Amino acid sequence: DYDYRGKRVAIVGSGASAVQVIPAIAPDVAQLHVFQRTPHWVLPRADRLFGPLQRWLLGVKPAYKLLRWLIYWQFETRVIAFKYSRPAIRMVQRQALRLLERQVRDPALRKKLTPDFTIGCKRVLLSNTYYPALTRPNVTLHTREQGITSLDERGINTQDGQHIEVDLIIWSTGYDATDGVISYPVSGKNAVQLRDVWAQYPRAYLGTSLPDFPNLFIVTGPNTGIGHTSALFIIESQMNYILDCIRTVQAKGLRSIEVRPEAERTYTEMIHREMERTVWKSGGCHSWYQSKSGHVIAMFPGFSFSYHRLTRALKPADHILS
Repeated sequence: DYDYRGKRVAIVGSGASAVQVIPAIAPDVAQLHVFQRTPHWVLPRADRLFGPLQRWLLGVKPAYKLLRWLIYWQFETRVIAFKYSRPAIRMVQRQALRLLERQVRDPALRKKLTPDFTIGCKRVLLSNTYYPALTRPNVTLHTREQGITSLDERGINTQDGQHIEVDLIIWSTGYDATDGVISYPVSGKNAVQLRDVWAQYPRAYLGTSLPDFPNLFIVTGPNTGIGHTSALFIIESQMNYILDCIRTVQAKGLRSIEVRPEAERTYTEMIHREMERTVWKSGGCHSWYQSKSGHVIAMFPGFSFSYHRLTRALKPADHILS
């Protein structure tokens, strides 16, 4: 409910939340100071309104299904750039550079906004309004070298000796999506604690189940994030596996199911072996996709249909039923 209009505002961060907030408030504030930790790659947002004929076609079931499949395969091909083709990723990066050159005419500002890592290594941002907002006369971009050293009751002290008076600070600095993926205590067999199992880095069979934690299933667990398409397809695939586990236990009149340690280990080794080929691991950045160990924890290193195939049927040999 805070009325920011006409106020002096600072935003700390340059990720997805900042890209949404900055264009929304820049026209209404007196001054906006953006403290950027690292620049991100930005691509145009390709949203558009469907016309009357297109909306009518969506009511035709075969046409609707066809559109869904076309959208799915359009997004699925992005993995080719993220993992398999350096020329493809360079082509996407050139598209991002063209947007930056077109929307930011000032060479000095454009240099501050140009990332030094391969596109895709950090989350790619989609916006048609972010760069224009940063070029407004009431907006100042501060780089890491001009970053914050301390706060006082009137504003911000920076590394280059400035004191910037502000009325409001917006923290858009992200969250812990890897090491802190589960923040509450979880106890397994013999009082083993999930936080101890994940002390080095989070890991799970199919990103869903762990040895010594019978009947525990984690939805959107380690290495189930998806950088190129909808996470819903991954979640649906996880639910197929979870339901298979539950049905198997019920059909056999048993009480529990857990993955074998060797099955989890083999799966995790495969995941991180495949991850070496992706831009998330080799793109020259440190992102929220990675844990403190350096392992990429947030993403699945491949096509979503590959993950679906892995979860399509329960492998009894990989599990202990009791």
